[in-house]
Amino acid sequence: MSRPILYLAITNHGFGHATRGASVAAEIQRQCPDVLLILVTTAPRWLLEAYIPGDFILRPRAYDIGVIQSDSITMDKAATLAKLQELRQKQNEIIASEVNFILQNRVGLVLADIPPLAAPIAKAAGIPCYMMSNFGWDFIYRDWADEYPEFNDMADWIADCFSQCDRLFRLPLHESMSAFSTITDVGFTGGTPRYSVEQLRQHLNLTAPKEKTVLLTFGGLGLEQIPYHNLERFPDWQFLTFDRNVPNLPNLLHLSNPHYRPVDVMPACHCVISKPGFSTFSEACRLNVPIISITRDDFAEAAVLLQATQNYLPTQILQPAEFFTGNWDFLHQPFQPPRIPDAPRPDGNQEIATAVLNTLQNA
Repeated sequence: MSRPILYLAITNHGFGHATRGASVAAEIQRQCPDVLLILVTTAPRWLLEAYIPGDFILRPRAYDIGVIQSDSITMDKAATLAKLQELRQKQNEIIASEVNFILQNRVGLVLADIPPLAAPIAKAAGIPCYMMSNFGWDFIYRDWADEYPEFNDMADWIADCFSQCDRLFRLPLHESMSAFSTITDVGFTGGTPRYSVEQLRQHLNLTAPKEKTVLLTFGGLGLEQIPYHNLERFPDWQFLTFDRNVPNLPNLLHLSNPHYRPVDVMPACHCVISKPGFSTFSEACRLNVPIISITRDDFAEAAVLLQATQNYLPTQILQPAEFFTGNWDFLHQPFQPPRIPDAPRPDGNQEIATAVLNTLQNA
């Protein structure tokens, strides 16, 4: 029997797609150590290695755009549109190049999160394409068409690509994703903490109690102008952050990647303060860690995430002014209880991995 070979294409946007894709890749590798993983992404190798313990091939290619951003919430729609139009003009060249690579390397299946061109690439190569996501880029771009009508054309093109996908694993906290013809709903994806709470408290010298320990995490691009001066109002609290540009405050601890990941420290925290992001929310849901999040009115996925997360977790939803210019009194306020407190949280990593391996091994 030949070695199963998986081509995993991950969107060129932030770190969230990379971490959830890598979490699934790690489970595939755990279930079948013989599998050859080819990760096709511009995400940094250190980030992928923080989630995938075994070997993999990294093919640094970007054949989608996501959103051009200066930080985790500041978007450049005009630049995004220009890059999308350029990408569409190059699609035949990109497809030909990747089909050649796939055939040369005898890839058995494409799994994508969620570059639209992955589906026509797989179709041209004559192999199945599975995708995984809670939203499609057509959903994001169509929401901007009032400001830039050309996004409607881009969204139609992307939806046509998605329609060529053989099977979508639809993650929780999702939009309808109606461009896909075959949809399988799965559970939450994400990493598993590497340390016990006791180990974390010792390694990080955490002296504040859990109910006064807070993780600040705003995605791979970070967030400009976080009002760190508010932390001085909470001298007996402990705040953890991965942000590299932080002031020297006695109650603010900078954590270094990749030794620690957000999911590693969540169990030691009372809550997570974040912008809307699937991977952070999904890992919090898997661990039942409350979320405090700011809203994002110009990114369609954000409203879906915020609404759906309130089903599963204790939450506080803040207006941007409460976070950026307020005094952070929200830390003293109670959480809104989850709407569905006993909702199951099945393991999406395992569900997707098992289905992918069944297809690869029976090809």
